Amino acid sequence: MDGPRTLIELGAVLIGLAVLARFAGILRIPTIPLYLLAGLAFGRGGLFPLVTTTDFIEIGAEIGLILLLFSLGLEYSARELVTTLRRQAPVGVIDVLLNFTPGFVAGLLLGWELVGAAALGGVTYVSSSGIAAKLLHDFGWTRDPESRVVVSLLVLEDLAMAAYLPVLAGVLIAGGFTAAGLLGSAGALVAVVALLIAALRVEVGITRFVFGHSDEAALFTILGLAIFVAGVAELVQISAAVGALLVGIVMSGPGTAGARQLLVPLRDFFAAMFFAFFGLSIDPSELPSVLVTAAILAIVTALTKFASGWLVGRRERLDARSRVRVGALLVARGEFSIVITVIAVASGLDFIGPLAAGYVLILAVLGPLAVRFVDVVFPPAAKPRPLGGNGTFPPEQVGDK
Repeated sequence: MDGPRTLIELGAVLIGLAVLARFAGILRIPTIPLYLLAGLAFGRGGLFPLVTTTDFIEIGAEIGLILLLFSLGLEYSARELVTTLRRQAPVGVIDVLLNFTPGFVAGLLLGWELVGAAALGGVTYVSSSGIAAKLLHDFGWTRDPESRVVVSLLVLEDLAMAAYLPVLAGVLIAGGFTAAGLLGSAGALVAVVALLIAALRVEVGITRFVFGHSDEAALFTILGLAIFVAGVAELVQISAAVGALLVGIVMSGPGTAGARQLLVPLRDFFAAMFFAFFGLSIDPSELPSVLVTAAILAIVTALTKFASGWLVGRRERLDARSRVRVGALLVARGEFSIVITVIAVASGLDFIGPLAAGYVLILAVLGPLAVRFVDVVFPPAAKPRPLGGNGTFPPEQVGDK
């Protein structure tokens, strides 16, 4: 590896991400589409191929993936995951049927084997927690009833990913739905359940030990554990990303509340690195051939995800405006869709990469636009306005204030 060139490329990537983050903040749009587009533009085959060192791109993408999933795992404690699963299981089943099925069927229609179709089904199934959270914050909906509904469904999807990713990785490592692959997947599922049970019993002690000291110690512990566990996972033939996600869930809990100020910037940094390096790894010249397929799949699954949001909103007895908001907030796909793609491509399913990249790009842009459209077409109820210049309200509104 060319040391000086690698350092120059890394510095250029970080400066570019900083510029994009400022630009996105000014326009009040999510940064993920910009990071992906920048990666496509400045990587191999892009308009301005400034970052071309293969080893640098591969290592950067892998470290970004590991740390992103670790930080996502820290978002929810095992207790929160289990509680949400018990309460919202029927909704989760509907969500899977509506959104996994289109991707799976599309993979079969494209002539892919079952493993590739199952991977594409995972890509179309899971919404972007990062984009949804940013939109809730940017539009000031965090205290509205739809926020609770959206978060509960996203928690379910993240829990599903904790089970789905080990199964997918086991099958891919074994080369398909063979006896060895199914056995490895069963073992991975057992490990997930065991880790969740362990986390339910010891989460307070672990999180207080990790996050109860200085920020410096917490930072080194987070980075060290995430990378160490990911390496161990690779040694035992489990995806490094899966290992990072699981250890993040195990370490989550009450102790992370005081470390939130430290964790949020780290999560944003890891996400930026991951999306940018994923874009760098894709050759844009491969996108035109799959763009029509990606667009059709994006439109279909935008509608099915909107339907999921509408149904869960009705189950929670939200009004029509709130149901529309829930559906729009769930349209975007992002981090987990790309994680699935990276795992699949790393296992030899290269044909998924361009289609998934185009698909995520379309919905990462369409999702925020849908939310903005909903905010304009279905504005919140007007607040009482004072009459005249004395700041008083009509008598019939005083009791409602």
